[in-house]
Amino acid sequence: MAKILVIEDEELVRANIAELLDAEEHDVVTAENGFLGALWAQEHLPELIICDVMMPELNGYEVLETLSENPDTAMIPFIFLTAMADKAEIRQGMTSGADDYLTKPFSRSELLEAVNTRLSKREIVHRQYNRERERAENLQEKISKIQANTQGKDHVIEQLQQDLEKSIPKLNLAIQMLSKLEPGARRDCCLQILKEACNDEISLLNQIPDVQNVLTPEGSALYQELEIVESNP
Repeated sequence: MAKILVIEDEELVRANIAELLDAEEHDVVTAENGFLGALWAQEHLPELIICDVMMPELNGYEVLETLSENPDTAMIPFIFLTAMADKAEIRQGMTSGADDYLTKPFSRSELLEAVNTRLSKREIVHRQYNRERERAENLQEKISKIQANTQGKDHVIEQLQQDLEKSIPKLNLAIQMLSKLEPGARRDCCLQILKEACNDEISLLNQIPDVQNVLTPEGSALYQELEIVESNP
Protein backbone atom coordinates (compact mmCIF):
# COMPACT_ATOMS: atom_id res chain seq x y z
CA MET A 1 0.00 0.00 0.00
CA ALA A 2 1.35 3.42 -0.95
CA LYS A 3 0.36 6.98 -0.10
CA ILE A 4 -0.74 8.52 -3.42
CA LEU A 5 -1.79 12.11 -4.11
CA VAL A 6 -4.18 12.73 -7.02
CA ILE A 7 -4.40 16.36 -8.22
CA GLU A 8 -7.24 16.75 -10.70
CA ASP A 9 -9.79 19.55 -11.13
CA GLU A 10 -12.45 17.39 -12.82
CA GLU A 11 -14.43 15.85 -9.97
CA LEU A 12 -15.58 12.77 -11.89
CA VAL A 13 -12.08 11.93 -13.13
CA ARG A 14 -10.64 12.57 -9.67
CA ALA A 15 -13.20 10.30 -8.01
CA ASN A 16 -12.71 7.57 -10.61
CA ILE A 17 -8.94 7.50 -10.13
CA ALA A 18 -9.33 7.46 -6.36
CA GLU A 19 -11.78 4.56 -6.56
CA LEU A 20 -9.45 2.50 -8.77
CA LEU A 21 -6.51 3.09 -6.45
CA ASP A 22 -8.59 2.47 -3.32
CA ALA A 23 -9.52 -0.92 -4.75
CA GLU A 24 -5.77 -1.71 -4.86
CA GLU A 25 -5.58 -0.78 -1.15
CA HIS A 26 -3.55 2.38 -1.68
CA ASP A 27 -3.92 5.33 0.69
CA VAL A 28 -5.34 7.96 -1.68
CA VAL A 29 -5.70 11.69 -1.06
CA THR A 30 -7.19 14.03 -3.65
CA ALA A 31 -6.86 17.74 -4.36
CA GLU A 32 -9.05 19.73 -6.72
CA ASN A 33 -6.39 22.21 -7.86
CA GLY A 34 -2.65 22.53 -8.15
CA PHE A 35 -2.21 24.99 -5.32
CA LEU A 36 -3.84 22.74 -2.73
CA GLY A 37 -2.07 19.71 -4.16
CA ALA A 38 1.36 21.33 -3.89
CA LEU A 39 0.68 22.39 -0.31
CA TRP A 40 -0.48 18.91 0.71
CA ALA A 41 2.47 17.21 -1.00
CA GLN A 42 5.02 19.32 0.88
CA GLU A 43 3.29 18.69 4.21
CA HIS A 44 2.57 14.95 3.91
CA LEU A 45 5.21 13.70 1.41
CA PRO A 46 3.27 11.15 -0.68
CA GLU A 47 5.06 8.25 -2.34
CA LEU A 48 3.56 9.06 -5.76
CA ILE A 49 1.78 12.04 -7.35
CA ILE A 50 -0.71 11.84 -10.22
CA CYS A 51 -1.39 15.33 -11.55
CA ASP A 52 -3.49 16.87 -14.31
CA VAL A 53 -1.74 19.35 -16.59
CA MET A 54 -4.44 21.97 -17.19
CA MET A 55 -5.82 23.21 -13.86
CA PRO A 56 -6.74 26.47 -12.12
CA GLU A 57 -4.54 28.12 -9.50
CA LEU A 58 -1.38 26.19 -10.46
CA ASN A 59 -1.17 24.05 -13.58
CA GLY A 60 0.62 20.70 -13.58
CA TYR A 61 3.93 22.11 -14.82
CA GLU A 62 3.91 24.74 -12.07
CA VAL A 63 3.12 22.10 -9.45
CA LEU A 64 6.06 19.99 -10.62
CA GLU A 65 8.36 23.02 -10.68
CA THR A 66 7.30 23.99 -7.14
CA LEU A 67 7.90 20.50 -5.79
CA SER A 68 11.22 20.21 -7.65
CA GLU A 69 12.55 23.18 -5.71
CA ASN A 70 11.96 21.42 -2.38
CA PRO A 71 14.52 18.68 -1.55
CA ASP A 72 11.84 16.81 0.42
CA THR A 73 9.53 16.50 -2.60
CA ALA A 74 11.90 16.73 -5.58
CA MET A 75 12.31 12.98 -6.00
CA ILE A 76 8.67 11.92 -5.55
CA PRO A 77 7.57 10.02 -8.72
CA PHE A 78 5.29 12.25 -10.78
CA ILE A 79 2.75 11.13 -13.40
CA PHE A 80 1.07 13.72 -15.64
CA LEU A 81 -2.55 13.42 -16.82
CA THR A 82 -3.76 15.26 -19.90
CA ALA A 83 -6.69 15.22 -22.30
CA MET A 84 -4.57 16.55 -25.16
CA ALA A 85 -1.07 15.15 -25.53
CA ASP A 86 0.95 15.91 -28.62
CA LYS A 87 4.66 15.18 -28.92
CA ALA A 88 5.64 18.72 -27.93
CA GLU A 89 3.52 18.59 -24.79
CA ILE A 90 4.86 15.19 -23.77
CA ARG A 91 8.39 16.45 -24.37
CA GLN A 92 7.72 19.49 -22.19
CA GLY A 93 6.43 17.28 -19.39
CA MET A 94 9.39 14.92 -19.49
CA THR A 95 11.87 17.79 -19.72
CA SER A 96 10.23 19.30 -16.64
CA GLY A 97 11.03 16.11 -14.78
CA ALA A 98 7.83 14.04 -15.01
CA ASP A 99 8.29 10.28 -14.76
CA ASP A 100 5.33 9.25 -16.92
CA TYR A 101 2.41 10.57 -18.97
CA LEU A 102 -1.17 9.26 -19.19
CA THR A 103 -3.56 10.57 -21.84
CA LYS A 104 -7.25 10.78 -20.93
CA PRO A 105 -9.27 8.68 -21.36
CA PHE A 106 -7.07 5.89 -20.02
CA SER A 107 -7.98 2.36 -18.97
CA ARG A 108 -7.74 0.84 -15.51
CA SER A 109 -4.85 -1.35 -16.65
CA GLU A 110 -2.95 1.63 -18.07
CA LEU A 111 -3.33 3.56 -14.82
CA LEU A 112 -2.32 0.65 -12.60
CA GLU A 113 0.61 -0.28 -14.82
CA ALA A 114 1.97 3.27 -14.64
CA VAL A 115 1.44 3.43 -10.87
CA ASN A 116 2.98 0.04 -10.15
CA THR A 117 5.98 0.73 -12.38
CA ARG A 118 6.76 4.04 -10.66
CA LEU A 119 6.27 2.61 -7.17
CA SER A 120 8.52 -0.35 -7.95
CA LYS A 121 11.28 1.92 -9.22
CA ARG A 122 10.87 4.17 -6.20
CA GLU A 123 11.32 1.19 -3.90
CA ILE A 124 14.52 0.17 -5.69
CA VAL A 125 15.92 3.70 -5.39
CA HIS A 126 14.87 3.84 -1.74
CA ARG A 127 16.69 0.60 -0.93
CA GLN A 128 19.80 1.78 -2.77
CA TYR A 129 19.70 5.08 -0.92
CA ASN A 130 19.45 3.33 2.44
CA ARG A 131 22.41 1.12 1.58
CA GLU A 132 24.47 4.13 0.52
CA ARG A 133 23.48 6.03 3.66
CA GLU A 134 24.55 3.12 5.85
CA ARG A 135 27.84 2.90 4.00
CA ALA A 136 28.35 6.66 4.35
CA GLU A 137 27.74 6.37 8.09
CA ASN A 138 30.36 3.64 8.27
CA LEU A 139 32.81 5.84 6.40
CA GLN A 140 32.11 8.70 8.78
CA GLU A 141 32.81 6.40 11.72
CA LYS A 142 36.18 5.47 10.21
CA ILE A 143 37.00 9.12 9.55
CA SER A 144 36.18 9.92 13.17
CA LYS A 145 38.60 7.22 14.29
CA ILE A 146 41.34 8.81 12.19
CA GLN A 147 40.71 12.15 13.81
CA ALA A 148 40.75 10.61 17.29
CA ASN A 149 43.80 8.40 16.86
CA THR A 150 46.73 9.01 14.52
CA GLN A 151 48.22 5.55 15.12
CA GLY A 152 47.76 3.31 12.10
CA LYS A 153 46.60 6.33 10.10
CA ASP A 154 48.17 5.24 6.81
CA HIS A 155 46.52 1.83 6.99
CA VAL A 156 43.09 3.30 7.72
CA ILE A 157 43.43 5.85 4.91
CA GLU A 158 44.37 3.04 2.53
CA GLN A 159 41.25 1.13 3.59
CA LEU A 160 39.13 4.27 3.18
CA GLN A 161 40.46 4.75 -0.34
CA GLN A 162 39.55 1.16 -1.18
CA ASP A 163 36.05 1.75 0.17
CA LEU A 164 35.74 4.93 -1.85
CA GLU A 165 36.90 3.27 -5.07
CA LYS A 166 34.05 0.80 -4.67
CA SER A 167 31.62 3.71 -4.59
CA ILE A 168 33.02 5.46 -7.68
CA PRO A 169 30.86 3.47 -10.17
CA LYS A 170 27.71 4.43 -8.25
CA LEU A 171 28.76 8.06 -8.03
CA ASN A 172 29.62 8.01 -11.75
CA LEU A 173 26.15 6.64 -12.52
CA ALA A 174 24.51 9.40 -10.49
CA ILE A 175 26.62 12.03 -12.23
CA GLN A 176 25.75 10.60 -15.66
CA MET A 177 22.06 10.80 -14.74
CA LEU A 178 22.49 14.42 -13.66
CA SER A 179 24.26 15.26 -16.91
CA LYS A 180 21.16 14.18 -18.86
CA LEU A 181 18.89 16.61 -17.00
CA GLU A 182 18.28 20.01 -18.52
CA PRO A 183 19.91 22.86 -16.54
CA GLY A 184 17.41 24.29 -14.11
CA ALA A 185 15.81 23.93 -10.71
CA ARG A 186 15.25 20.16 -10.87
CA ARG A 187 18.86 19.42 -11.88
CA ASP A 188 20.18 21.79 -9.20
CA CYS A 189 17.97 20.14 -6.59
CA CYS A 190 19.06 16.63 -7.61
CA LEU A 191 22.70 17.74 -7.48
CA GLN A 192 22.18 19.12 -3.98
CA ILE A 193 20.57 15.85 -2.89
CA LEU A 194 23.54 13.92 -4.27
CA LYS A 195 26.01 16.16 -2.45
CA GLU A 196 24.15 15.79 0.84
CA ALA A 197 23.70 12.02 0.52
CA CYS A 198 27.35 11.41 -0.45
CA ASN A 199 28.99 14.20 1.53
CA ASP A 200 31.55 11.92 3.21
CA GLU A 201 32.54 10.23 -0.04
CA ILE A 202 32.88 13.55 -1.86
CA SER A 203 34.94 15.03 0.98
CA LEU A 204 37.28 12.07 0.96
CA LEU A 205 37.43 12.12 -2.84
CA ASN A 206 38.87 15.63 -2.71
CA GLN A 207 41.56 14.52 -0.26
CA ILE A 208 42.96 11.78 -2.51
CA PRO A 209 46.06 12.88 -4.46
CA ASP A 210 45.67 12.58 -8.23
CA VAL A 211 41.95 11.87 -7.88
CA GLN A 212 41.66 12.02 -11.69
CA ASN A 213 43.44 8.66 -11.78
CA VAL A 214 40.50 7.12 -9.91
CA LEU A 215 37.87 8.57 -12.25
CA THR A 216 37.30 8.05 -15.94
CA PRO A 217 38.28 11.08 -18.09
CA GLU A 218 34.59 11.72 -18.85
CA GLY A 219 33.67 11.29 -15.20
CA SER A 220 36.46 13.60 -14.07
CA ALA A 221 35.24 16.33 -16.42
CA LEU A 222 31.65 15.99 -15.21
CA TYR A 223 32.70 15.97 -11.55
CA GLN A 224 34.61 19.22 -12.10
CA GLU A 225 31.82 20.79 -14.15
CA LEU A 226 29.31 20.05 -11.38
CA GLU A 227 31.84 21.11 -8.72
CA ILE A 228 31.90 17.67 -7.11
CA VAL A 229 35.71 17.62 -7.13
CA GLU A 230 38.11 20.51 -7.23
CA SER A 231 39.60 21.47 -10.58
CA ASN A 232 43.30 21.00 -11.22
CA PRO A 233 45.33 24.07 -10.21
